[in-house]
Amino acid sequence: MTSISENLRAAQGPRVDLEAGGAGAAASVPPRRRRPKGIGWRMRLEIVALAGPALIVFLVFVILPVLLAAYYGFFSWAGYGPATDFVGLRNYITILQDSAFQEALKHNVIIAVLSLVIQGPLAIGLALLLNRKMRGQSALRVLIFVPYVISEVVVGLGWSLMLQSGGAVNGLLEKIGLGSLQQDWLSDPNIAIWSLLLIITWKYIGFAVILFLAGLQGIPEELSEAASIDGASYWQVQRTIVLPLLGPTIRIWAFLSIIGSFQLFDLVYIIWGQYVASTAGTSTMATYMVANGRNAGSYGYGNAVAVVMFVISLVIALLYQRFLLRRDTDGAISGSKI
Repeated sequence: MTSISENLRAAQGPRVDLEAGGAGAAASVPPRRRRPKGIGWRMRLEIVALAGPALIVFLVFVILPVLLAAYYGFFSWAGYGPATDFVGLRNYITILQDSAFQEALKHNVIIAVLSLVIQGPLAIGLALLLNRKMRGQSALRVLIFVPYVISEVVVGLGWSLMLQSGGAVNGLLEKIGLGSLQQDWLSDPNIAIWSLLLIITWKYIGFAVILFLAGLQGIPEELSEAASIDGASYWQVQRTIVLPLLGPTIRIWAFLSIIGSFQLFDLVYIIWGQYVASTAGTSTMATYMVANGRNAGSYGYGNAVAVVMFVISLVIALLYQRFLLRRDTDGAISGSKI
């Protein structure tokens, strides 16, 4: 004969199993998700109103000129009237086979590489120096940045007057008893490229310094202080902590410097002109384009040179993005990389 408690357990058993089964069944049913609402017409109108003008300006002043240059590059065109003399790829073949263009491209490569080698260490050193608390810090920053905001025309005319044979540089060397060091700074092919690099460094190093200073401001001071407490010297801190964290800023500056070097025109054209630049060894692809395109009355050929310059810059930008800037952009989006 069963007890009362056993009868109760027997009566409650199926009820408990039923409740457990009901709870499991309820838990297995996923909750209904609300469908995200699409972008309303008001938000679409706001996007069009804000991005539309910038997009129109970009299409009209960037994309359209590139397409027109690619179109006219297939013609022998004098710059006026319809382009009817179709020459196909002849302009591009002539460009790639022209020794003057190859020389100009070599000069662009030399300027790009030496600008990185010369400006990079100098700018990093000045940025580290100006990042420390010292008297006259603001004044020094302004003095270093001033050349960057001066017009290229003013810079070119000023340096051309100082570096010519009877200019201030040779006059100063003679006054201090170093007349044997006087040189033809602008016409000698062995010296002119270095004179150009000196001018470029003086002109653009301020931008690099300001950019690096901005990057240094984003590095937490606690990291340097902790390393100093652990016994690291100042240079060890800079080498192992500051410079690695400054890497993204350095890579951005290097990218801008390379692209700017391949598009260099104004300083060379103002100081050397279109003809002296080729004989002095300072010609660039841009001066070649102007000399053999607009000034020669062959606008179709000049447009073809512009397209070649665009393709070279685009390839460099894509390769740089793929191999050097990709981890920076991925880290900025996902936050998983430094």
